[in-house]
Amino acid sequence: MPRKDILYFTETGEVNLNETLKIAKERADELGIKDVVIASTRGNSALLALELFKDYNIVVVPHVTGFREPGVQELSMEAAEKIKSGGGKIVIAAHTFSGIDRAIQAKWDTMYPAGIIAQTLRIFGQGMKVVVEIACMAADAGVIPVDKDILVVAGSGRGADTAVILRAAPSHRFFDTVVKEIIAKPSNL
Repeated sequence: MPRKDILYFTETGEVNLNETLKIAKERADELGIKDVVIASTRGNSALLALELFKDYNIVVVPHVTGFREPGVQELSMEAAEKIKSGGGKIVIAAHTFSGIDRAIQAKWDTMYPAGIIAQTLRIFGQGMKVVVEIACMAADAGVIPVDKDILVVAGSGRGADTAVILRAAPSHRFFDTVVKEIIAKPSNL
């Protein structure tokens, strides 16, 4: 049986960005993985990943348009152009764990199944919820394979502090998703 180390950060957030990307790349290279999905609301994490992961399929998933303010996309046009010119793809889509269900929750002050799944994943940290969610979003968009392992990087707020190897599934087959390895995550939740 293989034995692998997990890097546990004592803090959450962007202080861990460089180290998360470094060890995530090391593991992806060990496994021959060339598909990387990264959460990046404003583009900083994505642009660093594009520098580090040359010749990889880099998929960037920011917040859905209107997440914080109606009609506003938090990923600037400038950052989006840099990502695209660097060879990255951008997936802007309804979040797997919210969408219409969140509207029902807000309107009738009730919980919904996807929200329960999201809260359960948060037991392992905010980044763990996000890596699973953005992998499904990328699978829904058809920009990553669903028949082989991928690297997914996300975080707790700004920056990246969580990295996993997983086998993604589209949202309509959500329970086929498999988190295969945890590379890094915060321990101080």
